[in-house]
Amino acid sequence: MTTTTQGFATIQQRDLVNQIADMLTEALLKGDFAPGVHLAEAQLARDFGVSRAPVREAARLLESRGMLVSQPRRGFFVRTFNADELEDVYDLRLCLERHAVRLLAGKLTDEMEAALTHQLEKMRQVARDGTAVQQIEEDVAFHRMLCEFSGNQRLVRVFDELCHEMRFCILLIGQLYDDAMRVADTHEPILEALRTRSPDAGEAALDYHIGVAQQRVMEMFRERAKR
Repeated sequence: MTTTTQGFATIQQRDLVNQIADMLTEALLKGDFAPGVHLAEAQLARDFGVSRAPVREAARLLESRGMLVSQPRRGFFVRTFNADELEDVYDLRLCLERHAVRLLAGKLTDEMEAALTHQLEKMRQVARDGTAVQQIEEDVAFHRMLCEFSGNQRLVRVFDELCHEMRFCILLIGQLYDDAMRVADTHEPILEALRTRSPDAGEAALDYHIGVAQQRVMEMFRERAKR
């Protein structure tokens, strides 16, 4: 009986941590916390009506997702990026996904096409009914599928390592559109190009998709830096 009770307590604690992490992420997406701002653990605990322990664990979870950074004896801060770091993220992402799409175009099966189509519909569904967190995760999932279906498992592992920074970039992209459905729809041309089975068409569609996003994010970033 003791083991079972402890197990339930662990599950409840984990759910609480995830709930706090989701609420903090929503606040970050809405711009309630500016880049570089210190998150006061004690104040957040009071705001949520919980002890400091789940707040700390939630902050660590967001740190693993690339949204917060920790400093010894100072706590957690909203992550900041400079222009060079953002450019580096986009350059590496473009290299990875460009190679993945060229590999995938030559081996796209009906099952892969159906999975990508289903994922695009999930993106549209969460654009209508989901949270900002869900929108980010489904966006990442679509691009991860491109890498996974390429058949290059090392590429997938590098993609996963880059995901934390990518989530932050997607967060910025989301702030550029008032309509989340528009973000989801920008992925349709990639799928249409892949249906032609042409590596060149797939690469061109991906270049445009990521290139436009990169340009808009960098313009927004530099504009904010002037303020």
